[in-house]
Amino acid sequence: MTPEVVLDIGREALEVLTMLVMILLLPALAIGLVVSVFQAATSVNEQTLSFIPKLLVTFAVIMFSGPWILNLLVNYFQRLISNIPNVIG
Repeated sequence: MTPEVVLDIGREALEVLTMLVMILLLPALAIGLVVSVFQAATSVNEQTLSFIPKLLVTFAVIMFSGPWILNLLVNYFQRLISNIPNVIG
């Protein structure tokens, strides 16, 4: 197994991980920004006001993008496992 193969496997794993994290974090970041602007405009400083909308949006994103996330992970692991003979030999 050459260093290039190891780097390619690591690069592909980081690409999959980055896609998964961005799908989950970007909507929560956007909602957090909207809630923060609302809190600054109304001078409401309640901690749970920013936490609960982010939690609800994250659950909604997981529900709607769950099949896509699962498909992405299954495809990645199938490619990884099917390439084991090429990597070893």
